[in-house]
Amino acid sequence: MSTFGGPGGRQINVKPSPPERGSFPLDHDGECKDVMMSYLACIKKVKGTNEAECRNIAKSYLTCRMDRNLMAKDEFKNLGFSDKPETKKDDGADPTKKGELRW
Repeated sequence: MSTFGGPGGRQINVKPSPPERGSFPLDHDGECKDVMMSYLACIKKVKGTNEAECRNIAKSYLTCRMDRNLMAKDEFKNLGFSDKPETKKDDGADPTKKGELRW
């Protein structure tokens, strides 16, 4: 039965869950804005594919945020960057087609 609109309908309190890595301050002063804009331009240029060029810019952006205490310092392997360069695996896909960025 639904309690919505019913007599004495009590509200169910739901506690929000915090983000996994905690909160972080926004870049109100635009300290890392130039790096962020170049990353967005890169993503637009490659049409959302997962290119090494854009990953390097993303790494620079995270470095900028860590250097300015806009996020906690962490190792890049914990942030999704591997130490070794990515190798292309042969999965039978068309070799002329670039890989898509998948979430």
